[in-house]
Amino acid sequence: MQSKATTVDAYLAELPEDRRKAIAKLRSVIKKNLPKGFKEEMNYGMMGWSVPHSIYPAGYHCNPKDPLPFLGLASQKNFIAVYHMGIYADPKLLKWFTDTHAKASAKKLDMGKSCIRYKKPEDIPYNLIGELASKITVDEWIEQYETVLKNSRKKK
Repeated sequence: MQSKATTVDAYLAELPEDRRKAIAKLRSVIKKNLPKGFKEEMNYGMMGWSVPHSIYPAGYHCNPKDPLPFLGLASQKNFIAVYHMGIYADPKLLKWFTDTHAKASAKKLDMGKSCIRYKKPEDIPYNLIGELASKITVDEWIEQYETVLKNSRKKK
């Protein structure tokens, strides 16, 4: 469910009350923990944080006009989604997250490659998501991204 909202505030305003509270809380926890340099904005129909062109002029390889995405939040039809590109790019971070999630939540982890899904707001381990947001700096993310991109191009 992509939103047509052009600002984070407009995005939040269009959400149902329970989703708005949960996503606003996630936003607050992420902003508190996210290393400096990432920029909050609307992209891909959801709110998120990316590396701005002022830091990484090359942008996202799929569309260089877009900033390099890092983390996103979305209210989907049946769940709240946290999209964290670092857990897709870094196997050690993924292992840390899955192991720590098992200790932080009684609910089984529902996850895709970079998408963490929560069907109920009360199931979200907010502090863990905040800790996850703190794990990668802008410079580390750029380095990981470029390494993964370079390796994927070698395979072709």
